[in-house]
Amino acid sequence: MASETGPSAGDPTLRRRIEPWEFEVFFDPRELRRETCLLYEIQWGTSHRRWRKSGKNTTNHAEVNFIEKLTSERQFCPSVRCSITWFLSWSPCWECSQAIQEFLSQHPNVTLVIYVARLYYHMDQRNRQGLRDLVNSGVTIQIMSVPEYCYCWRNFVNFPPGQEAHWLRYQPQWMALYELELHCIILSLPPCLKISRRCQKQLTFFGLTLQNCHYQAIPPHILLATGLVLPFVPWR
Repeated sequence: MASETGPSAGDPTLRRRIEPWEFEVFFDPRELRRETCLLYEIQWGTSHRRWRKSGKNTTNHAEVNFIEKLTSERQFCPSVRCSITWFLSWSPCWECSQAIQEFLSQHPNVTLVIYVARLYYHMDQRNRQGLRDLVNSGVTIQIMSVPEYCYCWRNFVNFPPGQEAHWLRYQPQWMALYELELHCIILSLPPCLKISRRCQKQLTFFGLTLQNCHYQAIPPHILLATGLVLPFVPWR
């Protein structure tokens, strides 16, 4: 049932929520914004309570800001199990990937799941290797899909009254393109997603350049989800 009043006035996360326009601007996978927005939630030990907040780039990237803030908090106890979930508008760069790995190696009781709306300079081999290293170190990385967008809207956004259900302004195919490229990165395949920008009209164009290795290694349902690859129908 949709809320008639928006988030409850007694919601302890209300002051930490972002505005609807911020969510749309930062997490639209079609928009190649320079800034990064990080929505995160933390669970300590066996508690079912989630502590939620948001962060953005400053002089440091949002991921580094999070690590520095978390480790400086008085309640941070390295001996207590800590589960962290990030919703990032951009995937980590290679330097942030290194910082995350170092943080996790120093705090083995911390687990991290990362959902990303876009892949940051995904043609850069250092960024690709950084994401692979994170996955190999036990970090879960996934592209945000419709359920994640809806979850963030309900739990991190000061949504208007009567609009608890988030209406996506773009088709899931945009997410499927990034999911396809993320599989290429994790499997050490060549890039297949090409992104270009027309600055005059601020238009972003996505295209696929698939090789035999992509068809052989990528699950067919991921290829088909892009809407740009047709199913193979054998001749009788």
